[in-house]
Amino acid sequence: MLLGLVGKPSCGKSTFFKAATLAEVEIASYPFTTIKANHGIGYVRVECIDKEFNTQCNPAKGFCISHQRFVSIDLMDVAGLVPGASEGKGLGNKFLDDLREADAFIHIVDASGKTDTLGKQTEGHDPCDDVKFLEEELNAWYHNILLKVWKGFSRKAELESTKFSEAVAKQFSGLKVKEEQVKKVLLKLALPEKPSSWNEKQLKYFASELRKISKPMIIAANKCDDEDAVKNIENLKKNFKEHLIIPCSADSELALRQAAKAGLIEYIPGEKTFLIKKELTEKQKQALDKIKKNVLEKYEFGTGVQQILNTAVFDLLKYIAIFPGSPNKLKDSKGRILPDCFLLPSGSTALDFAYHLHTDFGKNFIRAIDARTKMAWGKDHVLKHRDILEIISR
Repeated sequence: MLLGLVGKPSCGKSTFFKAATLAEVEIASYPFTTIKANHGIGYVRVECIDKEFNTQCNPAKGFCISHQRFVSIDLMDVAGLVPGASEGKGLGNKFLDDLREADAFIHIVDASGKTDTLGKQTEGHDPCDDVKFLEEELNAWYHNILLKVWKGFSRKAELESTKFSEAVAKQFSGLKVKEEQVKKVLLKLALPEKPSSWNEKQLKYFASELRKISKPMIIAANKCDDEDAVKNIENLKKNFKEHLIIPCSADSELALRQAAKAGLIEYIPGEKTFLIKKELTEKQKQALDKIKKNVLEKYEFGTGVQQILNTAVFDLLKYIAIFPGSPNKLKDSKGRILPDCFLLPSGSTALDFAYHLHTDFGKNFIRAIDARTKMAWGKDHVLKHRDILEIISR
């Protein structure tokens, strides 16, 4: 699973990326600071099950703080997108090519209105314009891919009686489009039965809906601590009701995580509070007080960064967290308690989980045991978020 950070230059993508991953990346207040895509490990937060078993887990990957488990995911920060990117303007071609592998997008929007569409410093810019142009560019990206092959592609599918949804999924396989997604779009739009008869408007509509379903997007209203951000965020929510919009301050999250890493404070990503552990300088106190007043006490999800990651994975992509474990044994061969937590697509079965652990477990599956209830499950049992189970195989 890969989440792609998208947005215009200087909107705060690299700051969000650094806050989420604590990776060393270049951050500057001028357009196109990021040229080559940055890849890093971020984390989603899951309530750990260790507390239910009166123990403390020892994660093999990720970490656990106060029974809050942080499970790793892949993040990518790409070059800023400007109007005309789908035609190669700015770093458009590279930007779009980098995004092919992403499963979902986090659109970082400068909610302060202090940068224009090209990422240059300004005053009073409407962030709604940024959402509109980015969606237009992404839709044009999909449309251009279809347009290049459409004439021959649509006729060939009809002449050879090829399943159209299968043919489209194959054409867009590089963008991770699934046949089931194509079927949903066709059902929703009720377009003419013969694709070769679609007009330009219908083709654009199809490409747009395919993009929305195959690359779902959440909007991170960044720089929410700015004085103009509140009204801009309300305006975004009013104009884009179909989108999940979460206020965030990547700068504040980065400061809190770095302070925690330095041992100055105790902070759990996603919380609205922190605890001071060491004596601070006056400058450090003022900085933390400002974050507390303008962000943590003001917004429902604190800095918003952790909530955005969780929402993208669990709400947009609909993944669930599953723990391997036996009713009688929570340790692995190295003595680590509940070392693993895996993210699987919603609807996954006990057999899917067995294959996820190892091909041999899947091939030789006998049953799964619920570590909480000790009940046996068959291969078709559908798993729930935060299930813990043991796979029994031959």
